[in-house]
Amino acid sequence: QVQLVESGGGLVQAGGSLRLSCAASGRTFSRSPMGWFRQAPGKEREFVASISWSGGSTYYTDSVKGRFTISRDNAKNTVYLQMNSLKPEDTAVYYCAARTGYSGYAYTRRDDWNYWGQGTQVTVSS
Repeated sequence: QVQLVESGGGLVQAGGSLRLSCAASGRTFSRSPMGWFRQAPGKEREFVASISWSGGSTYYTDSVKGRFTISRDNAKNTVYLQMNSLKPEDTAVYYCAARTGYSGYAYTRRDDWNYWGQGTQVTVSS
């Protein structure tokens, strides 16, 4: 069983930065690929970024490449999403996800991830 708790969301002006954190419980965290998704009002939940269990490989959706960086600290059981140059269209609830029991990380479908956090709101004002 894995529990995920996100933090770090908030209100920021366009062009600003935020860093999201996802604290995980469970001994399997260090061997699990991790990801971030987001869901804007009235839209489907969409993939943002993912990272391999070692942290050596990452994958991003095109709209955030060059602006967002995913990282992890397995000693702290935490995964991060550094978001720079934020835009109003980045406004959404951001969810942390885990693929416990699997090795691949570059999976963008919601159904490919088996544990989820409760989400944290990010609002970018123009």
